[in-house]
Amino acid sequence: MEGLITKSCKLGGLAGAVLALSLLAGCSQGPDPAQRAVNAANRADQAASRAEAASQKAQQAAASAQAAASRVEQAASDAKAAADRAEAIASKTMASGPRRRSSRRRKAAPAPEATAPAPSDSGAGAGAPSGAPSGTP
Repeated sequence: MEGLITKSCKLGGLAGAVLALSLLAGCSQGPDPAQRAVNAANRADQAASRAEAASQKAQQAAASAQAAASRVEQAASDAKAAADRAEAIASKTMASGPRRRSSRRRKAAPAPEATAPAPSDSGAGAGAPSGAPSGTP
């Protein structure tokens, strides 16, 4: 923006120089060349003002575009993080699914009494398990 101000100051100085030269060169011709020089200087000043305003608008647009780019970058980062989380959840869900089904299908272990052999009629202690007391005291 400082460059634009210096350009407008130079342009104003140039317009002043043109006005001075036209006054010096055109003294014999009357006020018409001086008036034209003044008009030209005014037009140059207005053009410099318009250029400065356009420069300010361009700077504002650039700042706005930079902010929008930053928001887009942040949104892309958030979307990637969400996709990673969803992928992790999906992989955990797919990996743990079959284990649950197999644990539900297990049958209860048979009772210990059903696995012991039936007592035989041949002797009092023959059919008893090894840890159980025999029929004789």
